[in-house]
Amino acid sequence: MLSCDICGETVTSESDMKTHLLIVHMENEVVCPFCKFPGVNYDEMCFHIETAHFEQNTLKRNFERINTVQYGTSENKKDTTLQCRTDLNSSIHSACASNLKNSAQTLPKDSTLKPEAFYAENLPESRKFLKSKEKQSERKGSIYETVYSPPECPFCGNTEECSQDMETHVKTKHANLLDNPLEDCDQPFYDCPMCGLMCTNYHILQEHVDLHLEESSFRQGMDRVQCSSDLELAHQLQQEEDRKRKSEESRQEREEFQKLQRQYGLDNSGGYKQQQLRNMEIEVNRGRMHPSEFHRRKADMMESLAIGIDDGKTKTSGIIEALHRYYQNVSTDVRHVWLSAVVDHFHSSLGDKGWGCGYRNFQMLLSSLLQNDAYDDCLKGMSIPCIPKIQSMIEDAWKEGFDPQGASQLNSRLQGTKAWIGACEVYTLLTSLRIKCRIVDFHKSTGPSGTHPRLFEWILNYYSPEREGSPKVVCTSKPPIYLQHQGHSRTVVGIEERKNRTLWLLIFDPGCPSREMQKLLKQDIEASSLKQLRKSMGNLKHKQYQIVAVEGALSPEEKAARRQASQVFIAEKIP
Repeated sequence: MLSCDICGETVTSESDMKTHLLIVHMENEVVCPFCKFPGVNYDEMCFHIETAHFEQNTLKRNFERINTVQYGTSENKKDTTLQCRTDLNSSIHSACASNLKNSAQTLPKDSTLKPEAFYAENLPESRKFLKSKEKQSERKGSIYETVYSPPECPFCGNTEECSQDMETHVKTKHANLLDNPLEDCDQPFYDCPMCGLMCTNYHILQEHVDLHLEESSFRQGMDRVQCSSDLELAHQLQQEEDRKRKSEESRQEREEFQKLQRQYGLDNSGGYKQQQLRNMEIEVNRGRMHPSEFHRRKADMMESLAIGIDDGKTKTSGIIEALHRYYQNVSTDVRHVWLSAVVDHFHSSLGDKGWGCGYRNFQMLLSSLLQNDAYDDCLKGMSIPCIPKIQSMIEDAWKEGFDPQGASQLNSRLQGTKAWIGACEVYTLLTSLRIKCRIVDFHKSTGPSGTHPRLFEWILNYYSPEREGSPKVVCTSKPPIYLQHQGHSRTVVGIEERKNRTLWLLIFDPGCPSREMQKLLKQDIEASSLKQLRKSMGNLKHKQYQIVAVEGALSPEEKAARRQASQVFIAEKIP
């Protein structure tokens, strides 16, 4: 067993040792440490590295320059350069040895070629190319003069013609960076409080921290700008939302107002006359009315409007008398009944359908007063006025000074409209005629399930203040009562007291047509026909009711006092 004096590897024979020495420790051939290029001598390998691996070798040269600048003497520079060259030779030698060792595995064991001849035959083309390049470079000049560029300052990038000039440049221009050599172990280190970067110079650390502060200030400024922009955008969005909301509220208010105008007849769509003509034309078009009937009824209407007197086509008389007979002869479940004075029923026509209930109830009330001698002085032979005439009479009462608030709500105009009237307008009209009356407001329910027992008790006391010993049927001299609730009005013409002590009102409804009311005029009235008149507490469950009750006549002085009192209209409230 033989041992290699260079690497200590053991082989079995002398021939193997020679082969080992030639392959592993061949002095004239090296391998590139960057790309493992084999089979060239040292000079050729240096040229190869300088040309093919310039960037990698530049980093090594810069490192040498930095060491030279930092440590500051030409002796150190030479030592450092020598050390780098030695390290490069060592890396090239080790890479070459490793590569040749691997290549030896491809040499045939039974080959008669010597290793030198084997590698000469297998010399790569790149080696031949390098040899030709070397010859060309000898003609042009030195390899290093061709490859090396002027030295460049590692701090500012300035270039000088030679290394000595660069060394002088660094010492003069960047002396502050060389105050604390790295090899001084006692040199203090300063770490950045923001990012932890280690600095050897306090001034550099201060500049570094200033950059952090400038960046932070810039970011804060950008954040403030962004915040201001976000607030402005939010303000604009809120303003847009407010505009949309106000626009939607205004639209809804207009629609509600227009709906109320249509509901209360203030939409300038015409009044009684226009609606009557329009509905009669519809009847003709549907074949329900002959054209000759249309012209006849139109002429009657024009005559009625001209003289201001109702044509009586919707009137039904004699109902109170028929009720008196019925209760005397037939009714067995009634203990007592009180009836108002004689009153005629008026129902709505084609001209006032849907809005004329208040006018029709006034006609019913007036029909009873015209048949009562106590009111002759007030009414002075007046006939039942038509609806346009009633509107004109209310306007005249407003002009006298009655109920200015109600007049302003209706724009002081009723003629030519389909405006509704209620208890206040009926009270105003009756007072202007010197008829004494009162408004009572039952503004909330006084019984279970929204009923109004106090309303029934008040009406009972109105018709019969003393009930003891009264007969079964009492025909009083009391005028009927105007009864108003939300959306409709009716006329109370009497009240029943059943044997079980329950109270039922007898009511004329202007919505009930004449053909139904005329069924009550028969000799034998059926109990079913009275259903349209009888109303129990369970049938009257609106939230609020108002009544207008007539109590006599007024003197001119009392009329003036009531006109003054109507400047602030106050109704009596129960409870």
